[in-house]
Amino acid sequence: MPRLDRQELAAIFAGGFVGAVARAALAQGVAVRPDRWPWPTFAVNVIGAFALGYFITRLQERLPPSMYARAFLGTGVCGALTTFSTMMLELQQMIEGDHWALAAGYGGASVVCGLAAVFLSTKLVRRAWLRP
Repeated sequence: MPRLDRQELAAIFAGGFVGAVARAALAQGVAVRPDRWPWPTFAVNVIGAFALGYFITRLQERLPPSMYARAFLGTGVCGALTTFSTMMLELQQMIEGDHWALAAGYGGASVVCGLAAVFLSTKLVRRAWLRP
């Protein structure tokens, strides 16, 4: 049975707090209707994907290994900043409101832009590493 690492859990908790506060600050006061593009959720998910690609590539390929930095930044900050559950709820509301094209566009754009953000941030970290 794996042993719990209290320091790793504390790093995830602290990072989760930072990510959740950042997400709440970005989305606060913006009501999204089911017939409109949910920009706050879309933005935090793409920003979170970019940050995750950047942090994990940098931590894994450029810096000395640190389980606590990955736990804090990757699992904690990026995990709490991004919000898959809110995206699913918004998609369900779009579908229930018969906004099929909007739902398909939002779901597709979220996946494509998230992957593109990870790809771009990874390339940026690796490119910076190759410079003299």
